Amino acid sequence: MKNLLAVPAALTILLLSAPYDFAHGGNGNWSAFIAEWDALVREAEENYGAAKYDAAIKVSKQALELARKNVEPGHFAVAESLNNLAFLYHNQARYNEAEPLFKQALAIREKADGSNQNDVITSLNNLAELYRAQKNYAQAEHYYKRALALREKTPKPNHSAVVKSLNNLAALYKAQGQARNAEQVYTQAISIKENAVGPDHPEVAVCLTNLAELYRAQGRYTEAEPLYQRTLTIFEETLGANNPNMAISLEQLAELYRATNKKDKAAKLKKRARAIRVRNP
Repeated sequence: MKNLLAVPAALTILLLSAPYDFAHGGNGNWSAFIAEWDALVREAEENYGAAKYDAAIKVSKQALELARKNVEPGHFAVAESLNNLAFLYHNQARYNEAEPLFKQALAIREKADGSNQNDVITSLNNLAELYRAQKNYAQAEHYYKRALALREKTPKPNHSAVVKSLNNLAALYKAQGQARNAEQVYTQAISIKENAVGPDHPEVAVCLTNLAELYRAQGRYTEAEPLYQRTLTIFEETLGANNPNMAISLEQLAELYRATNKKDKAAKLKKRARAIRVRNP
C-alpha cells in the first residue's frame, strides 16, 4: 500500500549546476577541465536515469580520476565525484565499496574553507542511509543526528529541512521498535510544521500521517483515528476531494477500520479511494 510517510533522505547524486571558483585547484586549463569533468558527471547521471548502472559507475570512476589529476585532494570536484560513485555503489548494495567513498567525501566537505553546509548534510544523510540499509542502526542514528544538529544551527533554520531530518530519525526509531522515541520525534515534527505553516497546511497533514501510522502499527487505534480524519480534512480543504493524497489517506483509514472490524466503513473508504485513483491514473 502506498504511504504518505516521509521517506528517509534520498541519496544524492550531484551535478555541477553553477560555476565554481577553481582558484584552489592545481595547474592546467581550468575551462577545459571543468567542461570535461561536468560532461562526465552528466553522462553518469544520464546512465543512472536509464538504469545503466555499470556504465554509470564506469563513467563516475573516470570523473573521479580526472578530478584527482587536475585539482588538489581537498577540492570540491573530488568530493562530488566520490559522493556520486559511492551513491552508485550503494544503489547496487555494494556497501563496503560505498562506505569509504562517502566518508572521504564528508571529510573533504567538512574541511573545505567556507564549506557548503548543505553538502555536508548531504554526506551525513548518505552515510546514515548506508548504515540504515545495513541495519546498523546505531551508526545511522549518529549521522542522522549530526545532520539534524547542523540544520538546527543554521542562522535561519529551514523548517522543512529540520522536519525532514526529524522524520528520518523517527522512521529509524520505528524500524527498531523504539515506539516511544519515534512518537516523541514525530510529535516534535508536527509542532514545528504547525508553527511554521499553520495547522491546516498539507505538509502538516503528512506529519500527522506519520504519527497516525505509528499508532496504527501499535494497535493504538483510538489515537490514530482522529489523526487520519484530520489529515483527510486538511487534504480535502486544501488540495481538493480528488487529489491523489486523499486516496492514500482514505486507504490508510480504511485499514484502521478493517483492523477494528468496521468492515462497512472500510469498504466505503476504499471505494472512494478507488474512484480517486481512476480519475488520477
